[in-house]
Amino acid sequence: MPSDPRRISALCVYCGSNAGDDRVFVEAAATLGRDAAERGVRIVYGGGSIGLMGAVADAALAGGGEVHGIIPNHLARREIQNTEVTRMEVVESMHHRKMRMFDESDAFAILPGGLGTLDETFEMLTWRQLGLHDKPVVLVNVADYWTPLLEAIGQMVRRGFVRPKHAGLLSVVGRVEDLFPALELTPPPRPTDSIRLA
Repeated sequence: MPSDPRRISALCVYCGSNAGDDRVFVEAAATLGRDAAERGVRIVYGGGSIGLMGAVADAALAGGGEVHGIIPNHLARREIQNTEVTRMEVVESMHHRKMRMFDESDAFAILPGGLGTLDETFEMLTWRQLGLHDKPVVLVNVADYWTPLLEAIGQMVRRGFVRPKHAGLLSVVGRVEDLFPALELTPPPRPTDSIRLA
């Protein structure tokens, strides 16, 4: 972790490898990349060069920032990798990829995406619920994209399957511009159990 517990030096970004049906999604991804570069925050992401993933990485690189891509070899063989990133790491499996993204990051930002984005997001939330880490997880609800998901989480709370305090482990902002201020307000991390690969 950085010396100042509130200082985010590396941000993991979960987002789609597609661009979606509205230009606002790509613009939000590019804004996140630019903001990270301006703040000296390294982007950790899935290594793609297309969709929102590509937009985040390209904007960060254009702004002079650092970008660390992590991609499993089975996707590296068939998907378009971003060959311009500061560092590209090819790993053995999706599980290993998620662990490496966790290890390399101080916080997690979720932009619009699909099933893979949901998988990554809920794994980090579950680990946090279990006390395995205390890194911030912030969902950026661009153009209300995630509103149905937030409503579903509310239903889980109302029906007794999720405790309100656990639902509160997911922070929500409405705009990318609010992401870094929200991270700066996050309380310092407390000591937690460390996660190790099996």
